[in-house]
Amino acid sequence: MRKFVIMAAALAALQGSAALAAEHEIRMLNKGESGVMVFEPALVRAEPGDTIRFVPTDKGHNAESIKGMLPEGVDAFKSPFSKEFVLDVSNEGVIGVKCPPHYGMGMVALIVVGDPVNLDAAKAVKHNKKASERFAAAFEQLDAGEVSPLN
Repeated sequence: MRKFVIMAAALAALQGSAALAAEHEIRMLNKGESGVMVFEPALVRAEPGDTIRFVPTDKGHNAESIKGMLPEGVDAFKSPFSKEFVLDVSNEGVIGVKCPPHYGMGMVALIVVGDPVNLDAAKAVKHNKKASERFAAAFEQLDAGEVSPLN
């Protein structure tokens, strides 16, 4: 009986920690609140264990990691076009995301998982003008402690 009680308590603890994980949705849009060709929200705060669901609200978009904007131990990723994509986040840090066909138009997003341990390295990555402007806005929001209400 004691073994059963211990197993039940362990199972409850595991279920409790899984219940704490959140799913964040990022929509891939032709037009959104901040202009054309955008991820909304463009800044997501997550915790290790959360998932990020990229939803192609409009067709012709995908999500791809940006070289130099990944925490240590996180593999580069590239989703299929016009398909939902789920990114499981477990390592703390900053993840930069782009939609390759619309990157020149500034279609980028910033995901911050727990402590932004690679923030300086992520900020140092060079981008085109429009992507730089949108990342600057996301970093400003992050520095100010703001997060999109859609998050």
